[in-house]
Amino acid sequence: MDTPPGIEQDQFDRSDTVYIVSHDEGGQINGCARLLPTTRPYLLGDVFPQLLNGLVPPCSPDIWELSRFAAVDFSGQTPVASGQFSSPVTAQLLHESIRCAGRLGAKMVITVSPLGVERLLRKLGYTARRAGPPMVIDGYPLFACLIEVPECLPK
Repeated sequence: MDTPPGIEQDQFDRSDTVYIVSHDEGGQINGCARLLPTTRPYLLGDVFPQLLNGLVPPCSPDIWELSRFAAVDFSGQTPVASGQFSSPVTAQLLHESIRCAGRLGAKMVITVSPLGVERLLRKLGYTARRAGPPMVIDGYPLFACLIEVPECLPK
């Protein structure tokens, strides 16, 4: 896909894509996430279907994909890069992304995720399960993760 310099975009950035952007008190962007309906093409179904272990990729208005999830704590409260995975910024962005998916009608959110996400989801009180066993893709251990959208968000 041809994009202007400095713009990162793929075939899933479309008019029905929902973006969640977080910022700190000073207005500096510190996180983003993308929600895609599984009723149209999406990352897991089109690029990483092998992570579903032979299952048909979900196609339902009740299931939305969460992708392009990234958060950085610029406050210095998280002293090492590995701690970014469980920083307050990451936790809040995840909560807001799942809350937004719920407002869009999602009962489940599906992701392509690194293995550390399981630990984060458990820590934050979410019910999640693997849709297939982890696989190493381009040197990274990834898995397809199904996350229940709760009626009320965990604390």
